[in-house]
Amino acid sequence: MRGIISAAGYVPYWRLQRSAITAFHGGRGIGARSVASYDEDTTTLAVEAARLLPHDGVPTPTSLWFVTSDPTYLEKNNASILHAALRLPATAGAFDLGGSLRSAAGALRAALASTEPSLVVSADIRAGLPNSADESAGGDAAAALLVGEADHVAAEYLGGASATREFLDRWRTPGDGRNRQWEEKFGEKHYLTLATAAFGDALANAGLSADDVDSVVVATAHPRAGGVVGKKLGRPLGEDLTSTVGKAGAAQPGLLLTNAIETAAPGTVIALVCLADGADVFLFRVTGERRAARTVAEQVERGNDDLPYAKYLAWRGVMTPEPPRRPEPARMSGSAAGRSVDWKYGFVGSRDRETGALHLPPARVSFEGGNVDDMEPVPMSGAIGTIVTYTVDHLAYSPSPPVIFAVVDFDDGSGGRPGRLPIELTDTTPEQIDVGTKVEMTFRRLNTADGIANYFWKARPRREVAS
Repeated sequence: MRGIISAAGYVPYWRLQRSAITAFHGGRGIGARSVASYDEDTTTLAVEAARLLPHDGVPTPTSLWFVTSDPTYLEKNNASILHAALRLPATAGAFDLGGSLRSAAGALRAALASTEPSLVVSADIRAGLPNSADESAGGDAAAALLVGEADHVAAEYLGGASATREFLDRWRTPGDGRNRQWEEKFGEKHYLTLATAAFGDALANAGLSADDVDSVVVATAHPRAGGVVGKKLGRPLGEDLTSTVGKAGAAQPGLLLTNAIETAAPGTVIALVCLADGADVFLFRVTGERRAARTVAEQVERGNDDLPYAKYLAWRGVMTPEPPRRPEPARMSGSAAGRSVDWKYGFVGSRDRETGALHLPPARVSFEGGNVDDMEPVPMSGAIGTIVTYTVDHLAYSPSPPVIFAVVDFDDGSGGRPGRLPIELTDTTPEQIDVGTKVEMTFRRLNTADGIANYFWKARPRREVAS
């Protein structure tokens, strides 16, 4: 059976109420948008989405394709960082597919046509000028789709089609943080024609009629095309997450498809319609198998809805608050990072084979018994830790002070002595933590200096979904 073997979406913890924007600028805002934290970028968002994928009984991907319209690097391959953080085998290729929003549909289509299992990861951080439609309607998110052949898949691929025509709709020149758009009616007209043609071709290719489609999910950055196209196709519209997440750019197709798979009953036929410089239609039948560790709906439910607008502007670099009077961090050493890839990107410690003592970071000499070079690697990115003590530092340099630093005990379940590590906390406030708080690991950007992004792991409180 061919299709989506497993799917997962990642919605950042923070939410900006649209009413907070209009309270500052005037007007009326409804709902909220998701906001990536100051220490998140599209690379870290993508890692988090991929980490939520179910791993039991699934094939190891032979290639990883990363799609974003807002890459951390140009020329350097961002997908290689994902490859390291996910600890994929060296034989698995890792490639960037970026620039246009349509690259997300292209990567999915190419993966579905491939004979080997592929991991398609998409992520975007959507910005815009203050009080612009993009600022309010956008949303930051990521999605990961493991695509290939398997006895059990989350959604079986039934068929699809594309329709392409050159026209000017949305654009952004390299280096410009502002998106521009031609008159809405112009793009709406073209998308309606293209989507209708692609939908008809997809049904013919799959041997289905329109009545066989139970739900249509439309992914587009166009303000009006989604609703008009959905109405024209004449089938029930699936949830588009605009009121809780926003339009997530290149991540939107994967995120909406994941949410649809997670919420649909087995046997439901879903049409994913992607509108970006053309139309791409994918038809899937949901099986009800392989639920992600955390669904999109669960992440939406547990978000923090009280992000101040001023802090959002600071995180986006629109407003620069007075930083702590401390030197900014020096640039990361490429050679030093190259000597500790498993620790820095994969958060892999070591355990003394004789005593079971866990070492974070990995060590050659055991702190119990003094054994030398008798260690085995222990991946710890999925481990749960417990805060032993913590401090709130208002003087240390941070783009978003204060810094919350904690000493955390990690138990890998082996029965040996837990590993202890001082580590920075994120996605929290001082009021939300205490000694004994359980934390989990998350891949983040520590800082950027000389154009080099310094990635490592932080801890965040482990939150349960409210009933």
